[in-house]
Amino acid sequence: MSNSRAGHVARSTGRPYSETSRRTPLRTFLHTADGISLDSVYDPGPVVYDASRPLSRHPVFVIAHGFTGDVDRPHVRRVASALAAYGAVVTFSFRGHGRSGGHSTVGDREVLDLAAAVEWARGLGHARVVTVGFSMGGSVVLRHAALHPGTVDAVVAVSAPARWYYRGTAPMRRLHWLITRPAGRVVGRYGFRVRIHRRDWDPVPLSPAEAVPRIAPTPLLIVHGDSDGYFPVDHPLMLAEAAGDHGELWLERGMGHAEHAADDGLLARIGDWALARAG
Repeated sequence: MSNSRAGHVARSTGRPYSETSRRTPLRTFLHTADGISLDSVYDPGPVVYDASRPLSRHPVFVIAHGFTGDVDRPHVRRVASALAAYGAVVTFSFRGHGRSGGHSTVGDREVLDLAAAVEWARGLGHARVVTVGFSMGGSVVLRHAALHPGTVDAVVAVSAPARWYYRGTAPMRRLHWLITRPAGRVVGRYGFRVRIHRRDWDPVPLSPAEAVPRIAPTPLLIVHGDSDGYFPVDHPLMLAEAAGDHGELWLERGMGHAEHAADDGLLARIGDWALARAG
């Protein structure tokens, strides 16, 4: 550890790619293995298609946003824009968020959402796929890499929890009220544009800390702020300990939580790390 700073093929309703359409963003709906439609965007980034330099040589970043995010949120678009300097970018809205179908399970069935996005990215011709997740999305990229070994070339988890049911901070107590109480789910639907599933997890999914050891040998980067108001530093330390030598931990001084706290300098370092590790 360094302490420095599946089988289902996603179906798209968009038209097939041509050489010219690769140069412009495409927005479409994917479908998960359990039939949920996902609002998704592909941005080819700085790549200009050239038959002498196949698209497969360029990496694609698949971004998994945090709870209450979606593809149209400014903080998600900012992350996508920053990483587009390093390769193509796929963004999507998790189930229950934005224009996607279904209801949020707050990190459980969302693994199927990420699996559909990763398969779409592969189908676009990219041989190297890097998943980058924030908060809830961070837990999803960890569990996806563990449950679908070999499908991604590098994993970045930013501000991810290490364990479930954490209520040790005021923001997390508010979040639990939002997802477990009928009144909270109403607030989520109309205040945050998130439709939250009513049922409890059954069974309880594999926790992020339990998932991390299964990711090896895929390169893993854990990024966390020492001023995170949701998950204190014992969470990234637990993840790093579980990762052992194959994981890298960046504890960022003064950084808060997730996309809003990830400045352009940090995103640039993540892009550099991904290019160095995913190839």
